[in-house]
Amino acid sequence: MSRPPHILIVEALYYTHIAAHLRKGAERALEAAGATYEVVSVPGAFEVPAAVGIAARSSRRFDGFVALGCVIRGETTHYDHICAESARGLQDLAARDGLAIGYGILTVENEAQALARASAAERDKGGEAVRACLSLLHLKRRFDGEQNDNAERAAAPRSATAGQRVGS
Repeated sequence: MSRPPHILIVEALYYTHIAAHLRKGAERALEAAGATYEVVSVPGAFEVPAAVGIAARSSRRFDGFVALGCVIRGETTHYDHICAESARGLQDLAARDGLAIGYGILTVENEAQALARASAAERDKGGEAVRACLSLLHLKRRFDGEQNDNAERAAAPRSATAGQRVGS
């Protein structure tokens, strides 16, 4: 049996009351999954990708990451830049470094939308981000396990026809 996953929650505290709801849902989902976790906080959504990157490159072992935060549209284009760059930064890390990252940064028009999405009793986007992270982690472990389990057979030539799985 594999060990339980150890996850890092990175929460943006710009809207602390919304962050608290997201975190509550995330913690509940992690506990239900039997995962262990740590939490670090950053000022806003823009800093979340940097924190994930720093943690991923540290000597600490994290199996996955959950990004939580909220960006509410204001009167300027700042909203567009923060939303795009936080999402792009996390996706770049996930794709380049093979990280399991659950995205729970809300991008909304107003506080009412944010609260509805953050609440564990309503849309539970914090819990949803955890489930996405764990799903990616399961996929990552599956591929890593297949590679390790099939190491002795790796040298043997194999082929497959269309629609057939190789090494199943």
